[in-house]
Amino acid sequence: MPENTRLNGNIDQIDLEFVEREATPRLLMKLSIQLHLAGLSLSNTVSILEIFGVERARSTVHNWVHKADLQPESGRCPDHVAVDETVIQLDDEQYWLYAAVDPETNELLHTKLEPTTTKVLAYSFLTELSEKHDVSDAVFLVDGSHSLQDACQRHGFDFRYEKHGNRNAVERVFREIKRRTLCFSNCFSNAETETADNWLRSFSFAWNQLI
Repeated sequence: MPENTRLNGNIDQIDLEFVEREATPRLLMKLSIQLHLAGLSLSNTVSILEIFGVERARSTVHNWVHKADLQPESGRCPDHVAVDETVIQLDDEQYWLYAAVDPETNELLHTKLEPTTTKVLAYSFLTELSEKHDVSDAVFLVDGSHSLQDACQRHGFDFRYEKHGNRNAVERVFREIKRRTLCFSNCFSNAETETADNWLRSFSFAWNQLI
């Protein structure tokens, strides 16, 4: 599928029902959200708006992204699910990011940001994943994470240890998320955990549209 077709489809799926009074044309708001989630910094995104004669602050674009409340589509039925947890830096704080990826499509199925990692949080993450997608017959690919292995076992999921192979899908996603959060630290300066979690779901939405 041509890249411009995927971009157009992504823009069409952005819902601006949250808008009450906004002088910016809706098409430019959608374009700004799309460009930022696709990899453009907030500074460069507002520079694009200026080309169209619209001046907006970086915080305004950030708020558009947050309020749009984008997230990956539910209802998937993957054969395999690669799950992992990793530490990411947001502003001056460290958080644990849980992620589930369909290794056959590289699509993000679910993400969750937590202040730490425990067996209870890992179990909760898989519970949320199973509520969004039909993963009852999926094979879960887990590395050395004892908390995720324990969570899979408690859920009764079929899982196996795999360090490479199909697990490379989730590693690629983690590398991109870390690159984005390091490069675009202005997204997360003094941000609440909920705000950062929302941004990561929005990132997941855009990632799935563009891969």
